[in-house]
Amino acid sequence: MAELVYRPVIGAARTMFKALDLKIDTQGSENIPRTGGAVLVSNHISYLDFIFAGLTVLPQKRLVRFMAKDSVFKHRISGPLMRGMKHIPVDRKQGETAYAHALDSLRSGEIIGVFPEATISPSFTLKSFKSGAARMAQEAGVPLIPMALWGTQRLWTKGRPRNFRRQHIPVTMRVGEPMEAPADQYAGAITRRLRDRVQELLEAAQRAYPVRPKDANDTWWVPAHLGGTAPTAAQVREAETGRPAAAG
Repeated sequence: MAELVYRPVIGAARTMFKALDLKIDTQGSENIPRTGGAVLVSNHISYLDFIFAGLTVLPQKRLVRFMAKDSVFKHRISGPLMRGMKHIPVDRKQGETAYAHALDSLRSGEIIGVFPEATISPSFTLKSFKSGAARMAQEAGVPLIPMALWGTQRLWTKGRPRNFRRQHIPVTMRVGEPMEAPADQYAGAITRRLRDRVQELLEAAQRAYPVRPKDANDTWWVPAHLGGTAPTAAQVREAETGRPAAAG
C-alpha cells in the first residue's frame, strides 16, 4: 500500500525538477543492492536532500524509508505524505522507538535512509556523525551505503530563502561501494570510516560540479575552505553555543 503514495510523489518530484531544469548528475547507483536491507548514509546540506538521495536507488528498482524528525510528520501537508511513504519519525527524546522501527524494516529487506549529522550543516562541510547508522547496520546484519550530494543547498537550505526559479542549477550525487559493519567491531570505529568515505565522495561531487559562483554575491553556497563565504564549522559552533570555538 505504501507505494500507492510513494510512486506518485516520485513522479511529482521528477516533474518539478524537470520544470526547474535541474541538471542532475548521479554516479554509483549500481552500488545500491537490488535486494535486501541496507543503510543509505548521506551528508545533509538542504531541506530537499531526502528527495534527491531517494532518486539514487531508483535505477535498482528500490525505495528508501528515511528517518526524519517527527515535526515533519506533524505538518499538515508533509505529514500525510511522509506517513503514506512509510518514512520513520524520530522523536529525539524517545529515539528508541524509531530505532526499533528501523531495525525491523532493515531485517525485512528495506533500505533505510539516514543523515548521521542529524541536522543541516550551514558550513556545507561534514559535521560529526552520530553512530546510530553503524549500530543499526551491525544489529541488522546489513551493509552501509555511503553517498554524498552537492548543489542542493542552492535550492533550499537553512537560513536562506527557497530558490525554485528556473536557473538550471546542477545537483551532483555520488554513491560509494557498500561497507560492511561487523558486529564484533566498535561502532565508533565503523562510524569514523563511514564519515571518511562520505568525505571522499563529497569531495568527488564538488570536483565534478560544473559551475562556480557567478559573482561575489553568489559565493554563499561555497564552503570557506574552497574560497566561498559560507560560515566555517567553528563559526557555526560559536553561533549555536554562544561561545568562541577556542573556549570549548
